[in-house]
Order: sequence, then structure tokens, then C-alpha cells
Amino acid sequence: MKYLKQFSIIMVISFLGELFHHVFPFAIPASIYGIVILFVALMLKWIRPEQIEETSSFLIEIMPVMFIPAAVGLIDVWDLVKEKLFAYLFLIVFTTIFVMAVSGRVCQMMIRRKEGK
Repeated sequence: MKYLKQFSIIMVISFLGELFHHVFPFAIPASIYGIVILFVALMLKWIRPEQIEETSSFLIEIMPVMFIPAAVGLIDVWDLVKEKLFAYLFLIVFTTIFVMAVSGRVCQMMIRRKEGK
């Protein structure tokens, strides 16, 4: 019963994200709205981490399985991807390095800020 309650909380937040996506005219994915709603709910202590901890851990553990349909989809459109393969590879490498660099800088900044207090 505990898992059903936790999963229901996550699904309600996901539904709210979908609702926001359809109501607001911005080009923001519903999942981002859901993440923001969950973040706000956690920060305002409307939801405690313990209320969704086990189910969210389970969903994170099975997340790699969710990439299988996307990989199969790539096989279906391989002819289109093959034409621009080097452009895609360049973008993948560039954005990966960029995200790693920005994440590292932000972490360093937060560590310095924490040490300064």
C-alpha cells in the first residue's frame, strides 16, 4: 500500500506537469513542469522526501530500460541519421563536455560558498 501511495503522489505531480504544459503557451516539456512542481512541493515541505523515497529510487533504478524504445526508434530511422551522423556525434561530444564543465564549475562554486560560511 505504501508503494501505491508513493507512486500516486508522483503520478499526480506528473499529471500536473502535463496540465501545465497544455495550459501555458511556452515550449517547455511537461516533464520539466513536473520536476519544478516536485521541487517546489519539496522545498515548501508539502511533500517530505520520505513520502516518495522508495518509489522514486525504484524508478531511477529502472530508468535505463526506458531508453530501449528510443534506441529501437533510432534503428527505424537509421537512413536519416546516417546522413548526418558526424554532425550528431559532434553535437553529442560538444554538449557532453559543455554540461560536464558547467556542472563542475557550479559544484566548485557551491563548495567554495559552503566553505566560506
